[in-house]
Amino acid sequence: MEPLKGLGNKISDFFSPTAEASGTDQYYEIHVELPGIHEEDIEVTTEDKVLMVKGERNFEQKEEGKTYYFSERSYGRFQRSFRLPGDADTAKISATYKDGLLVIKVAKIEEGAIKGQRIPVDRG
Repeated sequence: MEPLKGLGNKISDFFSPTAEASGTDQYYEIHVELPGIHEEDIEVTTEDKVLMVKGERNFEQKEEGKTYYFSERSYGRFQRSFRLPGDADTAKISATYKDGLLVIKVAKIEEGAIKGQRIPVDRG
């Protein structure tokens, strides 16, 4: 009996793709590496200043009669989340996918728009 035999299969059902974040004065930019994944299998959402990238890389059928000695490819579901800064404008987000790279741009709220305001207090 090999109690750890199936452990690797369970771990490979979920993976976290590599990413990097950068920005300019106008926007934040997040690059997520997703080679071999079809555009329709990628979902980008936001909720409460958290940007979520998730989807699935389907398992490729291995060739009959071919012996595989190792495979470092990740298959199955993936998920990656990013907490957005306070000045990120979640109403102005765009995403493009080309050559295995997902590029997400998040506009920054204009500096004057995030200032607070004084609330007058009326006498009751």
